[in-house]
Amino acid sequence: VLTGDATPPGNRTDWSGTAPTLPLALVLPTDTEQVRAVMRIAHAHRVPVVPQGGMTGLAGAGVPLPDAIALSLAKMSRIEGLDPQAGTLTVEAGVTLQAAQETAAGAGWQLGLDLGARGSCQIGGNLATNAGGNNVVQFGMAREQVLGLEVVLADGTLLPMMRPMQKNNTGYDLKHWFIGSEGTLGIITRAILQLRPAASARATAMVALPDYEAAKNLLAQMRGSFPGALNAFELMWADFYDIALAWRGRVSPFSKATPFAALVDVTGANEAALRDALESAIGVAIDRGVATDAVLAQSIAQARELWALREITGEFSARIQAINFDVSLPLPSLGAVADECSAVILARWPGASVLRFGHLGDNNLHLTVDARSLPNGWEDAPALEAMFYEVIGRAGGSVSAEHGIGTHKQPFLHLSRSAAELAAMRAIKAALDPLNLLNPGRVL
Repeated sequence: VLTGDATPPGNRTDWSGTAPTLPLALVLPTDTEQVRAVMRIAHAHRVPVVPQGGMTGLAGAGVPLPDAIALSLAKMSRIEGLDPQAGTLTVEAGVTLQAAQETAAGAGWQLGLDLGARGSCQIGGNLATNAGGNNVVQFGMAREQVLGLEVVLADGTLLPMMRPMQKNNTGYDLKHWFIGSEGTLGIITRAILQLRPAASARATAMVALPDYEAAKNLLAQMRGSFPGALNAFELMWADFYDIALAWRGRVSPFSKATPFAALVDVTGANEAALRDALESAIGVAIDRGVATDAVLAQSIAQARELWALREITGEFSARIQAINFDVSLPLPSLGAVADECSAVILARWPGASVLRFGHLGDNNLHLTVDARSLPNGWEDAPALEAMFYEVIGRAGGSVSAEHGIGTHKQPFLHLSRSAAELAAMRAIKAALDPLNLLNPGRVL
C-alpha cells in the first residue's frame, strides 16, 4: 500500500494526457484473495476503487480519483500454464501482452491479439477495454480470445468463470459483461486465453492506391485470395504516410506520390509460396487499375521496416501534441466520412495538421490532430471533439472503436447508443455495483 509521494508517477495518469491525480492510496495486490480483501474493505467503508492495468489507455479510464483507492494489477503477473494440446494459456491479469505472446510463441502457438503498446499493456486491461489492434481482421477483438475469466465484484464476491471450453451454453455468458466494461462492473483477475496455431510463414507488402474505392476493392480481393489468412490491412492516407516516411528518414518505394498506401500482411504455411501468391494477387490488382504500385518485403527485416512506417503512432507522444480520435464506421462510407472530418477541421482551423490511418479490414478509422497546429493549442480540443464526433454520430459510426469510453468520450456516448441501450447499461451497473464504487464516473 503506497500513499502520497510514494505513489509512482505512472500510476497517477494514463497515456490519455489527463492531468495526474494522487489517489487516496495505491494498492498492489499479489493474488486474487488480496483483491477480494481490498474490495471487501472498500465496500464496507464506501470507498471507491479505480482498477489499473498497464496505464496505456487513451480514454482516461485508469486515471485515479483523489477520494478513491487505485488498485494496480501489476504484481499479479504470473503465467499459470499453457496447454499445448488444447491451445490455451492461463494468466493473471497483470501479465503484459508481450509476455503472453512470447509464451505462446515458445510453444508453437499465437495469441490473436497485438497492438503497439504490447510491452506495457496488460491482459486485464486489454480485456477490460476489449482491445483491438493489428490482427482484428483475422482473429477478432480481445473478447474473441477469451475462454474463461475470473472476476472480483464490488463487494469482494468472486465469479470463478475459468472454464476452458468453447461450447458452454449454461445461461448468460457473464464473462462478456466484464470484457469492455472498463473496470466499472468488476475487476478481472485471471483469464484463460484461446491461442491460435502459429503461422509458419508471413508475407508483407506496401501497396499504392489511387483512391478509397480502390482500397475497398483491394481489401475484398485480398480476403478472397487469402481466406482466413489476411492478417492485417492497414490503410494510410497520404497525410499520415508522408509523415511516416519523414520520421523514419526514408524515401518512398513508390515511383510517385500516392493518395493512399495499404500495408497488407498475410499468413500461410510456406514462405516462398505465400510470397509468390501475394505478388500474383497484387499483380492482378495493378492490371485492373486497383493498385498503382507496390513493394513486397523479401525478408523479415524488410517486413519490419514496412511495419515501422505504420507504427509511428507509438512516437506521437514524443513528436507531436496528439489529439487522437479512434472511431469505427461502415466500410462503404468510411472514406467519405474521413474526408468530411478533415474538411470540417480545416475549414474551422486552416493549417491544422491532420493525420489519418485505419485498420480498414475492421472498419476502424484513426484521426490525429497536432494541437500545436491549432491557434489556441489544447484549448481548441473540446470544440474539435464536438465537431468531429457529431460527424461520426450522424454517419452512424461508433465514437470509440478500440480505446473505450473512460471519461474522455462520455459526453459523446449518446451519439452511438440509444436511450434504451444506455438504460440497459445503467441497469446492469446498478445490479452489480449498487454503491457505484467501481471506477465511478467512467463510461456512464
